[in-house]
Amino acid sequence: MSTSVPSGWPPQVHPPGSERFADTALTWLLEIVPPEYRRYGVLRRYPSALARMARHHVEAAVEAARTGFRTARVDLAATVPPHGVDAVMDAYRTEGTRLAELARAVTLVERALRAERPPAV
Repeated sequence: MSTSVPSGWPPQVHPPGSERFADTALTWLLEIVPPEYRRYGVLRRYPSALARMARHHVEAAVEAARTGFRTARVDLAATVPPHGVDAVMDAYRTEGTRLAELARAVTLVERALRAERPPAV
């Protein structure tokens, strides 16, 4: 059983090869996707399918944050004062960083669920 995990591995998920890996991966993935995903038994039966859907969901959120960041100053200029726009930009920076880290973590878990070797870090 391996207890070594790559940088960016989510702390909520036990290491690949451990007894609880699949269970903790499934629980964690269900926490990061929209709650409606819990309705689909197929995603519980096939955690790698859930991981794939989670990856696409998080990647879309990353792209949405990037678009929001690029367009916020112009889109908000008429309705939000400059200090408010600056605060929004800070929120986008913080959230963008969090989402990028989450995307990396989802990719690592997905690869582990597929029994792929995670990239060396």
